[in-house]
Amino acid sequence: MTMHLTEASAPVPAALVEDPLWWRSAVIYQVYVRSFADSDGDGTGDLRGVRSRLGYLKELGVDALWFNPWYPSPLADGGYDVSDYRDIHPTFGTLDDAEQLIAEALELGIRTIIDVVPNHVSSEHPWFQAALAAGPGSAERERFWFHPGKGPNGDLMPTNWVSNFQGDTWTRTTNPDGTPGEWYLHLFTPEQPDLNWNHPDVRREHEEILRFWFDRGVAGVRIDSAGLLIKDPALPEVPVDVAPGGHPTEDRDEVHEVYRAWRRIADSYEGSRVLVGEVWVPDAARFAAYLRPDEMHTAFNFDFMSRSWDAAELRDSIDLMLTAHAPVGAPSTWVLSNHDVTRPVTRYGREDSSFAFAKKRFDTPSDLDRGIRRARAAALLTAALPGSLYLYQGDELGLPEAELPRDVLEDPMHFRSGGIDPGRDGCRVPLPWRGTEAPFGFSPPEPGLNGTVDAPWLPQPAEWAKLTVQAQEADPASMLWLYRQALRLRKREAALGDGALTWLETEPGVLAFHRGERFVSVTNLGDRSVALPEHESILLASAPLDGGLLPPDSTAWLHRSA
Repeated sequence: MTMHLTEASAPVPAALVEDPLWWRSAVIYQVYVRSFADSDGDGTGDLRGVRSRLGYLKELGVDALWFNPWYPSPLADGGYDVSDYRDIHPTFGTLDDAEQLIAEALELGIRTIIDVVPNHVSSEHPWFQAALAAGPGSAERERFWFHPGKGPNGDLMPTNWVSNFQGDTWTRTTNPDGTPGEWYLHLFTPEQPDLNWNHPDVRREHEEILRFWFDRGVAGVRIDSAGLLIKDPALPEVPVDVAPGGHPTEDRDEVHEVYRAWRRIADSYEGSRVLVGEVWVPDAARFAAYLRPDEMHTAFNFDFMSRSWDAAELRDSIDLMLTAHAPVGAPSTWVLSNHDVTRPVTRYGREDSSFAFAKKRFDTPSDLDRGIRRARAAALLTAALPGSLYLYQGDELGLPEAELPRDVLEDPMHFRSGGIDPGRDGCRVPLPWRGTEAPFGFSPPEPGLNGTVDAPWLPQPAEWAKLTVQAQEADPASMLWLYRQALRLRKREAALGDGALTWLETEPGVLAFHRGERFVSVTNLGDRSVALPEHESILLASAPLDGGLLPPDSTAWLHRSA
């Protein structure tokens, strides 16, 4: 048995103690392990693949890595159906691989944030299997939401709540004698039964999971579906007009008790161990409540990435989020996409460039040239805003959403929509690293452990040959060069990252603001070139200037006289 160091016996790495406010200005790179880099030729990314690319991530200029769930899982929902929180999915590697990755990244000054999924577990989790075996009325079932059905024979679901993945939220069990049994709740897929957070076992288990990973040098946790944990035990239907805190499954006031307990654990460790929430709460004040000083450190700002490419829309979002964060003293986060969202290059090239899950459809046209221009401009705009910046793997390469054949799709959102929604696999296609043919260096050229080199788990478009890291490193006009320069400047310019923003007066369609005394960011979202504000020098621009003017769909960073 491999022995692992614990908090009591392991020295705390100096990198975890230095700069306790690192999270307020950090550039955090999201690693979707399955699609990042494959070290053994099985067509699936793994932790050794990530370790082999740490130099690339250091060169890019990131401060931390956020890993999507890397635990053992049947992968019914891309790993968000966790069967064991204290190990690594065997396809991705071992717990030793994870510990080495955390340590090697820290040596390069890169911290690690892991994903925790507290709302539910896998239906193959030992707790749920024990609950099924124990039967109605058992202590094992009290950790979940088992309930008799309605109607004379219990044939009707306990509620008519609608799943986040569309479809029903209850699945009926079968008794040992073959008769229909109780129903269990799953706000996502049937393979993801919801936990009952009123149960002390559930709270204790997750607190121990936090300590398990903090003891191994993890600098923070990203909390999946953070607002969904607490349910109303009376199981009421969703009211037509939901009062604040009155939804039966979302953003209930009691959920804050959970995160106050988690914050006490995080604060008990030397150095800053941060809590980052995935909080889909439209009300800005209730969103900010998760960021009070004794709860989470930061939460994802999804409002910005849901807005269309429009100056008034984006300014409204920026003002909304900065205002919401101000009373609790937390920095905002800025993100253009993630593993759930249509990639910016494709999204910004569409007639409707906003994002909402409900409107995703196959064959939605996109002008990729326009999308690339806007994605470049958006990259500089978000990197200049106050707070921290999240970058989803492949966005620094300008990858478009891949249009995949239906027969390779795996995402449950596609299947539960009746085939209407293309799902999220299009933004999860393995990265192209080098070469002119698939797998573009994602997998090694030599045979893997099984004697072959398997095709990537999702097919890569042939046209990605011009978007490989190798190709872009040789092209100063590439998206990769733009991101590398932007992140270097972001570290060099003291006014960037956490701090204040002051808007400048501009003509309609233009967003301009200054950070500190000298730094100015200008984004032209209009349809004609515009004059730049008075400045001393141009630090960086997302597109060549047009006779000294800033062209449409572009951003420039300027220095003005002190």
